[in-house]
This record gives sequence, structure tokens and C-alpha cells, in this order.
Amino acid sequence: MSRPKLYLIDGSSFLYRAFHALPALTNQAGEPTGALFGVGNMIRKLLNDEQPAHVACVFDASGPTFRDEIFDQYKANRPPMPGELRAQIEPLLQLVGLLGLPLLRVSGVEADDVIGTLAKQGEAAGMDVVLVTGDKDLTQLVDDHVLWWNTMSNERLDAAGVQRKFGVGPQQIIDFLALTGDSVDNVPGVTKCGPKTAAKWLDQFGDLDAIMSRADEVGGKIGEYLREALSTLPMSRELVTIRTDCELPLGVDQLAPGAPDRDALIEFYRRYEFRQALRELLPDSADAPSAEVKAAAVAAAEAPPEDLSGPGEYTMVQDEAALEALRAALAGADLIAFDTETTSLDPLRAELVGLSFAVQPRQAWYLPVGHRYPGVPAQLPWERVCEVLGPLLRAEKPVKLAQHGKYDLHVLARHGVVLGGYAEDSMLESYVLDATAANHNMDALAKLYLRYDTIKYEEVAGKGAKQISFADVGLDEALAYAAEDADITLRLHRRLRPQLAAVPELDRVYRDIEMPLVPVLQRMEATGIVVDAPHLAKLSQEMGQQMLALVKQAHEVAGRHFNLDSPKQLKELLYDELGLKAKSKTPSGQPSTNEEALEEIAGEHPLPRIILDYRTLAKLKSTYSDKLPEQINPDTGRIHTSYHQAVAATGRLSSSDPNLQNIPIRTEQGRRIRQAFVAPAGWLLLSADYSQIELRIMAHLSGDEGLLEAFRQGRDIHRATAAEVAGKTLDAVSNEERRAAKAVNFGLIYGMGAVGLANNLGISRKEAQAYIDTYFARYPGVRRYMEQTRASAREQGYVETLFGRRLVLREINSPRWGLRAGAERAAINAPMQGTAADIIKRAMIDLDGWLQGQEKEIRMLLQVHDELVFEVREDRLEHYRKGIVERMQGAADLAVPLLVEAGSGANWDAAH
Repeated sequence: MSRPKLYLIDGSSFLYRAFHALPALTNQAGEPTGALFGVGNMIRKLLNDEQPAHVACVFDASGPTFRDEIFDQYKANRPPMPGELRAQIEPLLQLVGLLGLPLLRVSGVEADDVIGTLAKQGEAAGMDVVLVTGDKDLTQLVDDHVLWWNTMSNERLDAAGVQRKFGVGPQQIIDFLALTGDSVDNVPGVTKCGPKTAAKWLDQFGDLDAIMSRADEVGGKIGEYLREALSTLPMSRELVTIRTDCELPLGVDQLAPGAPDRDALIEFYRRYEFRQALRELLPDSADAPSAEVKAAAVAAAEAPPEDLSGPGEYTMVQDEAALEALRAALAGADLIAFDTETTSLDPLRAELVGLSFAVQPRQAWYLPVGHRYPGVPAQLPWERVCEVLGPLLRAEKPVKLAQHGKYDLHVLARHGVVLGGYAEDSMLESYVLDATAANHNMDALAKLYLRYDTIKYEEVAGKGAKQISFADVGLDEALAYAAEDADITLRLHRRLRPQLAAVPELDRVYRDIEMPLVPVLQRMEATGIVVDAPHLAKLSQEMGQQMLALVKQAHEVAGRHFNLDSPKQLKELLYDELGLKAKSKTPSGQPSTNEEALEEIAGEHPLPRIILDYRTLAKLKSTYSDKLPEQINPDTGRIHTSYHQAVAATGRLSSSDPNLQNIPIRTEQGRRIRQAFVAPAGWLLLSADYSQIELRIMAHLSGDEGLLEAFRQGRDIHRATAAEVAGKTLDAVSNEERRAAKAVNFGLIYGMGAVGLANNLGISRKEAQAYIDTYFARYPGVRRYMEQTRASAREQGYVETLFGRRLVLREINSPRWGLRAGAERAAINAPMQGTAADIIKRAMIDLDGWLQGQEKEIRMLLQVHDELVFEVREDRLEHYRKGIVERMQGAADLAVPLLVEAGSGANWDAAH
């Protein structure tokens, strides 16, 4: 006779896993639903497939537990629960109740302890128990009548399965967990003791007590770490031991599921837009699943997230046998995660210190080649490594994966290896999934997606003045740090890739735009551009004299001496002595002296304008004319800017060291700085610039016939707009009317309202509103597009570019007016600015392919806003000018022509 089954669902485990595994879904009201959707689907599937006669869903209760009394730092490393997740807890508990499931949340203990107690009670009552969880800690409960089942990955573990997975049986899991520790829960464990080491010790010594009593027999650095942990290991064991004797409000005989509340479930599914679940209750329902819900369902059902938690087991490669073993492992893989360790953040000056590789989560190798401290153990020479691994690295297969791989492409290229098959980047996967996330670096991503705290660079190399080069870091410390980089990169890819694949539009942005652009940017950065250092020195001297003159003028206007660089003295002078009324304040409530605040009062007194002019010169001098000569690479004689793909939410590139995006175009000083960027003898600079691209995109997206016709006819769009609004012919439009029309055309793209237009044009708010109303009357398609876009953004929580890039708008349904208004402005601007970014990226990829192998005649050097700058041999200028314009204009198929203006000259200013 078969034993009855008891299913114990670990709701807390699945809640966190679903939250990090699925896209950030919301309903039309803006309520987050991703985790609710994932766990709800899992529970419904289990009920439908298993038809359990005994079942319970267990969640952690709020408040401290007995483990906090044992160790006051227990779970101290955990970040606060994200607000989007916290908001889904109560709806999930409600859903569990509506489905008729017994629910347990017991104060003072964790969900694991409740499950452990019920499991023992179920066994004693003659039941077979199924632990429905993704938490490895619960494997300690597995025995002949207790099975561990992760429904998200469909992994089932009996006692033999636990032994295969962890290298120890269920009866040793507690000691195993005490040794490995848990960085998420802040269980100390033994430093650097991974699963393989823990399993090896338990096999050799038997149990934790024996390991502790014979700790002196363990040699090497890991033996030192073991002995250091002896005082805390008993506590670690107590922390990871699941209680099985808790007092519970329900016994196993009370865990029969009740009847679902059908009417309430229908309302619940409608509110949270669970259309598939709703159709199960209402087969004839007209509600169709949204594209994102379908994508999430596919991701959840067909590509369930694997367990990517826990420490890794890392191997050092220092001899020929280990190198050959590494080569064989890499050759047999479909994908290789890799990372480089170097002596500098500047990839064009960095020397290679080591490489790390991973092909499976939690396993990685570190191959040192350039550590140089006294007494460093033997390392394989780079030449030998190149000979053995070079063919694999240069080949298109296996596919290569990195985190911010452009840096590694530079380093390897400078050391004789042009990497092939570079097709995945975890930083860009995160960026394309959610560009508005605060940070896409490895440390932040590991914490967000894996709940894993990575080793920080400062932990191995020190801080500040005492920081050492990675070449001076000890091999043991380097192994843990460097191998972890490759391991975590692979784990992130395993987590992010299914999410990206679940949304085809985003997958295309990643595959067709962002990834192909990486080697293009790498080649541009490596090429660099020539700057005229004497010209800059002269410019710095002139700017310094102009600044002194402005200081003198400011003192004369103020009637006394003061420090123009002191915000405190400026505040006292402008607002206390001169009595100017502050229109902006600092966060602390003090009158502000920043640029925006000074612009607001510049019409009331001459001093604010003098200070603004002084600041402009000071910034240009310190950022460009003084600094650019210091940034000339001594090996190439050129400036090499760095381009950043994963910064701007709209998809635009940014640059640093130097930042080329902020050089003024229309001021004399900005033009003088651009004149310092020059072509070498026999060459010219060619600048190709998209003309009014965002307005053309607005015409395409809005479908407004007036705008479309103006662009198709090749009219001056600002003059055409002025003529439409004023009811005049083109010839009758004045320059002032054209300027106003230009302010409206560009202002609308950036979400400017009547107040902004009034300030821009120096007119009343009423006049500005009348102008905007007339504009919309003449261009009704623009108004319709803007209204539809805002409505769509409120419904979906994001807007898209023409090519499918998304900008998530978390505040689009905010009850706070200021946040909501900002999100609505972004909803209008982002599709246009993001589409413009996509277009120029597509053009760069196409041009790079066309120009490959022609470096002796032309090189692509810079990308700044809507402009590309090339270095072209004088006698080949016209040939390449034509090809560049054609390819840039063909980078998108819009309802209006894309116009590219191309100029040339001996320097950037002359070319532009």
C-alpha cells in the first residue's frame, strides 16, 4: 500500500527566486507583479499536476528569529528587501489563501524550521514528504521518505541525489554548510572553503567535530583559514541546523487543501492581469495574454532558473599539465567566460598579469603570467600560454563571454591575441534588460541577480596610497579574486540570458546593435586622434588671462574682493548683501549658487553672468586645454577616449578621459578646443553629422502629415513650423519667428511645457501656451502621438525605440506629481533620443565592416552625439565621403529622408 504524500512548499525561497529570475512586470495600475506571477504559476502548476491531498505553503514571518540571538550579525549582509518585492508579499499570501492552501508563518523561526518540523511530523504519520524548494539547506532533511524537489528546474534529490550533487550525504549536509558558510546569510564558515574542499574533508575525517579536532593535519593556506575558524564553526553549525521541533498552529492532519474561492480568484487575476490563469477559470474570456506575460510564461515554463548560489571551487594553472587540462576543458565547451587581470585601468597602457576562465558555474581557473613580487611561485610564460591557448582564443568557436569585454579585447590585442567569437557580455545583457538600473558593474549585478557578495579589489590590493598593483598580489589571493570574476560572469549570463531571450525585441537590440558595436568601439579607441599640444598650451594661457579679467570685473561690480570659487561667499554676496531673490535652493534649504540658480537671476544683476562666464572658462581650461596634453599616450602620440555603452538610459554613448560629449559647439572657446583635434600630414578630418535627426524621428513616429511633408520637400523645418503657426509664407517668416519655432520643435522633444518655453523665449506663460496650442492645432499628429505615448507608458511601464530598445519608467504612475511629470517627459523624449542612438550605432557597425582592411586610407575616430569623425587620406576624401553619407543615411528606413551633412578640414572645427 502506497504512503500518502505531503507537499511542503517553501514560499519564501520561490518568492526571491521568481523576483530575480523574471522581468520586472507591472499591471496597468503600475503595481509590480513579476514575483507574484512566477510563484503563482508554480503553485497552480503543482496543484494541477500533483492534485495533492496534503499540502502547505510556508513563508518567513517578519521579525527576528532564534538565530539572531545566537549571532547578532546573522543575515546582516542582506540588502533591504526591494520595495517592488515587498509590495508583492501580501498579494501572494492572499493568492495562496484564495487557492485553498493551508498557510503557515511562524514568528521566531524561519520557514525552513517550519518545513523541517512538518516533514518529521509527516514521516511519523506514515507519509512520504516532498520538499518543494530551491533552498539547498533543506537537503539535510532528505531520507528514505523525504524528497527534495525544485520545481523551477525540475531537479529532484533523494539521498543518493544529494550525495551526487554535493559530494556528501544528507546526514553530512549540516557540517558541509557549516564549513562552506553562507555569504548571503552571513554564516561565517571557513574562508575560501568551497564545496569540493568541504566534501573532501568530510570524506577524509568523517564529521565536523573530527575535522576540528584534527585541524592541524590540514596544510597550506586553507589549513590556516580552518584553524582561524575553529572558534566560530560550532556557531556556524548551529545556524545552519534546521529545527524539527517547532510549536506550530497546524498539524499534518490539518493540511488538506480547501476549495478555491473561484469568484475572488477571478477578481484577483483581473486586477493583476494574469490572463492565462483567468482563462482557466473563464475559458471563453476575451482577455488575451499580453506579450510580456507570454514571454515571462515561456521563460518560467521552458527555461526555469538554475541554482546559481554558493561559493565556487577554483584551480590555479601553473604548470604544463594544468595548462593542458585547461586547454582540453575550454576546447570541449560551447561557451567560455573569461577575464583579464592587469596593472592598470587604462587598457592601452595595462600589462597582463593573469587570465581567468569558467565553463561551468562554481568552477573556474586562474592562469597567472605576470605576478612579480619577491618569492612569487613559478608562472607559465605568456609566450607559452599564447602558443597553447591562442588558437582557441582566436577561433570563433567556442563562443566567448565577458563582463565589460571591450577592456579585455584591448588588453589581449596589445598582447598579440585578437579575440574571436566574442558574442556575449553580461554587462550589456543587464543594460539592455533594464538600462535605468543604477549600476551594471559585476559587484552590483552579483548582489542584485545572484544575492552574492563578490570579493572587492581593495580586499586583495589595498586602498588609497597603500594600494598595490595586481602584479604584486599574492597568488592565493589572486586566485580567489580573479577566478571569481570569470565564475560570476558565467553565472550572471546564465541568469540574464533567459530573461533577454524571453523578450525578442530586446534580444535583437542586444544581438544586432550592442554586441556588434563592442569591437567597433574598441578599434576606434585603439586608433585615437592627434591633438595639437602647443595650440592647447596657448589656449590655456589665453583662458587664464580671461579668467583674471573676469575676476577683476566681478570685484569691481561687487564693490569688494571675494572668492569666485567659494559657494559660501557667493551666497552671502548675492543674496545677503545684494538682496537678490533666490529662485532655487539646495537640498538643505539654503539659496543655491549652481549654474541653474545663477541663470535664473542673471537678468537681475550683472554679477551672476560674470560668474557664469568665469565658471565656463574654468571648466574648459581644467577639463580640456590643461588636461588634454597630459592624456596623450606616450606610445601612440594620440588621445584615446573611452566609450561607454551601459551608462545613458536612452542608449546614447558617453565618453570619458577625455569626455568629448561636453565640448561646446557654438561658443568661441569650444571651437578653439575643437581646433586642437587635428589630422596628421597628408590626411584630413571628415565630420559626418545627422541633420535634425530627432525631429525627423518625431515626424516618422507621429505620422503627422505637416511634418512629413516639410521634411520630404527638404524645407527648413524651423522656418516651415514658424510659417504654419503664424499662417505666413516661408519667405515672410522673420528670424525671431524661426527662433521661436526652433525652441518649440526641440522643446517638445524634451517634454518642455509653457513655463519652459516662456523662459526660453522671454515671453509670458500665457503667450507661450498660446504658441504651443497653435502648434498642436497645426500638427495634430504630434499631439496625438504624445498623448498615446504617455498612455502606453502608463499601461506598460516603459517606452520603446523604433528598434525595440526599452526605457523603464518606474515613476510613470507615481502619486507624486513631480516624479510622474518627469517620467512623462522621458516617455516623450526617450523614443526619439533612443532611436537616434540606435541609428548611429547601426551606421557605425555598417561603416566599420565596410572600412575593415582600409586603415591606410581611412579610420573612424570619434562618435559625438549625432556626429562621426574620420581621418581620411586627402587624395581619397571624396570617395569615402560619398560612401559614408550613403551608409549613414541608409541606417534606418524612416517615412522621411535621413539627411547627413559631411565636411572636412585640417582640424575638427574646420571639418564640422
